Amino acid sequence: MSTVLLVHAKGGPPLGHVLARAAARAEVHLLALSALPPTGAASVSGLCASVIRPTEAEQSDLVALIVSRAKAVGADAVLTFSEYAVVAVAEACEALGLPGAGGSVALARDKRRMRQTWHRHGLPQPAFHPVVTQTDLHKAAATLPVPMLLKAAWSAGSTAHQIIGSPQEADAAWRRSRAMMAESAQLGFAELHVAEADAHYVVEEIVTGEAAGWFDEPGWGDYVSVEGVVADGVFRPVCVSGRMPTIEPFTERASITPALLPADLQDRVVALARDAVDALGLRDCGTHTEIKLGADGRMWLIETAARLGGAMTVPQIEEVFGLDLVGMLVDHFLGRPVDWPERALGPEQARGAAGSLVVLAVDGHGEGWRDSRVWDFPTVRETVALSAGSTLSVVPESSLPDGSAVPVYDPVGGANTMAALCLLSAPDARTVLRDFTTLIDALPAVLPPAGYAAAHAVSAAPQPEGAPA
Repeated sequence: MSTVLLVHAKGGPPLGHVLARAAARAEVHLLALSALPPTGAASVSGLCASVIRPTEAEQSDLVALIVSRAKAVGADAVLTFSEYAVVAVAEACEALGLPGAGGSVALARDKRRMRQTWHRHGLPQPAFHPVVTQTDLHKAAATLPVPMLLKAAWSAGSTAHQIIGSPQEADAAWRRSRAMMAESAQLGFAELHVAEADAHYVVEEIVTGEAAGWFDEPGWGDYVSVEGVVADGVFRPVCVSGRMPTIEPFTERASITPALLPADLQDRVVALARDAVDALGLRDCGTHTEIKLGADGRMWLIETAARLGGAMTVPQIEEVFGLDLVGMLVDHFLGRPVDWPERALGPEQARGAAGSLVVLAVDGHGEGWRDSRVWDFPTVRETVALSAGSTLSVVPESSLPDGSAVPVYDPVGGANTMAALCLLSAPDARTVLRDFTTLIDALPAVLPPAGYAAAHAVSAAPQPEGAPA
């Protein structure tokens, strides 16, 4: 039987989903760079031939650690589904002579180099300036039109993103973003291999998006993501996921599969994603490319990741299109033939629809809740009336336990301030969009107020396993 070393860290699809599908195709050894989610730790041992949790000292040379462990277990393939580990795993695969994302993988992590690469290829994207020092930031703030967006170059989940409304706000934004990156690192949401990553930033022009010319009904966000893989250097698009509007500054709230784009517009989006991925020179990996949609058919590249979409993107694709992307990617890495879709799948091929909603303490107008509430999924399930045929569930490893206080939304913290991740299955994407709108409006009213002694109250709630989409 073939052997796979799976490198686990924060982010990505739920670990239980990944392990179940990888273990169906190979003997799996787990190298856990982050603590296992409390809700899934018990089942891990039954799916893995071994589980290793290295010490902090052992992780000081992460590539050497991965190479050593791969050799010890006789791994035929090494994979990760975490944004924060893709560079280290790709470098380890290079050293081992195994399939991997390749030597240019950092171009799909470092937003500065990503934008520079796309600029050289003439691809549409916002104007930008790389930033390493406060002086760099002042130069960028004097050049780009305001408002502008400050991003941490190696972050995920909109962490440390800030809108700068004037050059005078630059210093405060710089201090706040750096502080947030330090806080995120303490929670495990940080690049694991590149030591200087926390000092890298980029400032971008804020382009004006518009969903109206792309979707037939209101409620959709003005950006989409193209899910796919690169197999032997060839980009294989799988589908396009839609979004609800972001929360300021640009925190993602909900992903919906499939996006209800007309076929000709989907083809245009996929073509741009192909150009973006091809420019980065990736070899073997999942891909997740976000594209901003504008008026008159304009598009701008937001970013590409050298891994499959996070949160519930992968389970949604499996439910809607019947594709086990984790298993297919494992098969490819092991040299087995894989029947990739001939072209990106769309609403016509979908069997219903699915979406994931990040629970944040923000209402449908983007305003923070007026009072504090306690997360309690049974209350939500029992009191919020959804459409006929819709089924709502919670993702335990990405959610706080029932009885936990819903964190106050911090725009700089992005997805770090999530309370829960919910999955909705419905007959079609319009129903998912409508039901998510209902949920967002209902949550601050139906959830118990702070101080409520919920039946499942906890004294110290663990941080949810947040996952960038």
